[in-house]
Amino acid sequence: MAAVFLITLYEYSPLFYITVISLCFVVTAAMVLGWFGFDVPVILRSSDETESVLPAPEKRMVQVTNPFALEMGSSGVASVTEGMSLLPCCLEPCVLSCYWGCGVHALQGALQTHQHGPSKLATPHLFQEALHFQYHHCQSFHISGEDREEHYTKMPADLGITDFGLLPRERYPVVAVLTLAESEARDTYNIVASVTVVHVPDDKYSLEHV
Repeated sequence: MAAVFLITLYEYSPLFYITVISLCFVVTAAMVLGWFGFDVPVILRSSDETESVLPAPEKRMVQVTNPFALEMGSSGVASVTEGMSLLPCCLEPCVLSCYWGCGVHALQGALQTHQHGPSKLATPHLFQEALHFQYHHCQSFHISGEDREEHYTKMPADLGITDFGLLPRERYPVVAVLTLAESEARDTYNIVASVTVVHVPDDKYSLEHV
């Protein structure tokens, strides 16, 4: 059997070598032609070249209008004990809710609920429920579409809170939330709420050290 196998291998080995060499020549020629811009069957192209030829998926641009804008008051004075002024500028009637001493984890959980939950936090009541009422004080203002007045917010003195502890804090000093006041406007805009975290100085922390 060994002798028969050796004789067969000797007879067919030149044909085998010729076949391998011919195949290598065809593949090499196809690659060279592809480099010079000639059309080459996809089966002979490398995976990197095939991926580069595929067109990138198109993404449609969508224009979104933000009906909310919020600025600090002109006085520029803000602190935990003295309060602060805010200037909302809205395209529609809205509600400005100021949450003093809002829990950091509570706010993060509320934002996760807004993003992944079945319904958006489009009203102050829904936002308060999402926060699980983990804040010291909430003050709300009704803003008309033409309102350009500053609104002053402050924690009640009887709470006896003068600071929110050392860093890292477990509560934000002020979280200002703007929501649309009318249900018709909520159906019109893709953006239904604006959340702004405001850091104000207190007895334990001064913004001058930032």
